[in-house]
Amino acid sequence: MLEETPVRLLRDRWDILLVIAAGGALGSLARWGLGEALARPRGAFPVATFAENLAGAFLLGLLMVWLTDVWPSARYLRPFLAVGVLGGFTTFSTYMLDTRGLLAAGRPGLAAGYLAGTVLVGLLAVFAGVLVGRSSLAVTRRLPRRGR
Repeated sequence: MLEETPVRLLRDRWDILLVIAAGGALGSLARWGLGEALARPRGAFPVATFAENLAGAFLLGLLMVWLTDVWPSARYLRPFLAVGVLGGFTTFSTYMLDTRGLLAAGRPGLAAGYLAGTVLVGLLAVFAGVLVGRSSLAVTRRLPRRGR
């Protein structure tokens, strides 16, 4: 198999890159908006980043069920929604900066709780998203189909 060079990837998958960029722009704008709406003073628990990452984890779990079971052949949905929108909406870098900010504010216990709690609750959120996705599929498959 030939190794993919960046130039070849760009030439062969430019449409996917554009879809990811568009989704990333939308997700980043949504993250910025939520951050503005839930702004907290320095040294306080970073509610916005926590909410963004947990919502993104839940939605990613839900989305993966639907993308694999309902829309497996949709070329642009996964790059747009999962990589673009949710990748732009969630933020590992801000999570790390928030943790550093809590440490700098003299709140090591809160920083440690935030650091570990985000990972733990994020994993639970993905699991919950998968469960909700599977349940929703089970319900929609039992509904009578109209128009056939």
